[in-house]
Amino acid sequence: MATVQGVSPTGGAGTPPHEGEVDGRRRDFLSIAALSFGGVGVVAVLVPLVNQMNPSADVLADSSTELDLTQIMPGQAIKASFRKQPLFVRNLTPTEIAAADAVPLASLRDPQTLAQRTAEGHKNWLITMGVCTHLGCVPLGAGEGEVRGEYGGYFCPCHGSVYDTAARIRKGPAPKNLVVPDYKFTSDTTVTVG
Repeated sequence: MATVQGVSPTGGAGTPPHEGEVDGRRRDFLSIAALSFGGVGVVAVLVPLVNQMNPSADVLADSSTELDLTQIMPGQAIKASFRKQPLFVRNLTPTEIAAADAVPLASLRDPQTLAQRTAEGHKNWLITMGVCTHLGCVPLGAGEGEVRGEYGGYFCPCHGSVYDTAARIRKGPAPKNLVVPDYKFTSDTTVTVG
């Protein structure tokens, strides 16, 4: 009897797969399935871990502060709170603005103009964090009757840092000016900090 070349005795084309090939394919399938299952497990563990690092609702509520400026008279400053830290808001008089603009930048430790420290069109509103850049004390000068120092701005009683009317460091150990946070005017009398 004659056999057709390339046909196995069982009637199929080619030769049956070796047992080693079947084991290899099964092993590949099991490896891929195990890796896929492991990847799903890793994602299932990581999503809650990453999600728990998101700020809570009370933190998000503290992330911005809206201030009504109508009660702050020219020459007056107030203390507010922003992210649980003191915030100073000062309504500068034309005399204080002129004094700040007259200071040569070369004489400043941390040179910034008043225009760089205030919002465009609102040069009279100086908004800074109320934290001394030396060691984090709260300077005086925002409250009624508090010592403002020889430059008319703020005075830190802890180590004697003195800031001018633009809250720029003029004397003492503080290395930088009082920090100006991000803020924007939502109207002529309302500002949102943060």
